[in-house]
Amino acid sequence: MSQPRLPTYYLSHGGGPWPWIMDQMPGFENLERSLKNIPSQLPIRPKAVLVMSGHWEENDFTVMSNPRPKMLYDFGGFPEFTYKIQYPAPGHPELAAEVQKLIRGAGINANSDPERGFDHGTYSTLYPMYPKADVPVVQLSVRSDYDPEIHIRVGRALAPLREQGVLIIGSGSSYHNLRLPKDRIEQSRSFDRWLQDKILSMTGKERNADLIGWEQAPAARSAHPQEDHLMPLMFAVGAAENEAASLIYHEMLINFFFVSSFKLGQEKGGNFTADER
Repeated sequence: MSQPRLPTYYLSHGGGPWPWIMDQMPGFENLERSLKNIPSQLPIRPKAVLVMSGHWEENDFTVMSNPRPKMLYDFGGFPEFTYKIQYPAPGHPELAAEVQKLIRGAGINANSDPERGFDHGTYSTLYPMYPKADVPVVQLSVRSDYDPEIHIRVGRALAPLREQGVLIIGSGSSYHNLRLPKDRIEQSRSFDRWLQDKILSMTGKERNADLIGWEQAPAARSAHPQEDHLMPLMFAVGAAENEAASLIYHEMLINFFFVSSFKLGQEKGGNFTADER
């Protein structure tokens, strides 16, 4: 029996282990608030979460099948204790197998990895949402060719999971340029406005086409010199491609650049913070 269809999300996940060091790394309060609000937006408590993280790339889509995922401390320069933090959510091998089956059923190669653990694109996003780590979590990789169309296709293939109680999340960042150019604020503002327009005002083939052609957007390559953090957006959109979207988070993050997060599907709505300085 199907359950209420869950929305999908594309979340800008912030930097490193920020939820554990907010006293030393201020500026993430609005992001934390937006993530804490997500469970209240859902019609049911998810039976599991499927996350595509921009911090895991493989030649083929690969799903984490580890029943007890370890922690990957894939960041540098943070306090020593952050390399011991734990987010002990269980894995879900049965869901992992179903994810692999659905992707292969769409004619796309997919592998499983029984050793892979959680990276910070997953646990720094989920900790504010489910701090007790009591919802099973499965991670899915980005494909390293960064083909936006095939990431949309994978989202489409996995859309049926939304009616089985699985919450689908793409975790990345709507702006991800670690080289931080001098005019990053205006460049990120230009790209963010374009992205909001395409995601919020369109659905279906029209939205897909513009997102597939994202390199034509204003300041596109300034916002994403490498599109690893943009591909999870394509995944989340593909899983709700004919459904409207809402802006659930938007601000100039830590006075450096503009970022946004989106909810797709279910009813429109969600809280967001706007800062157009």
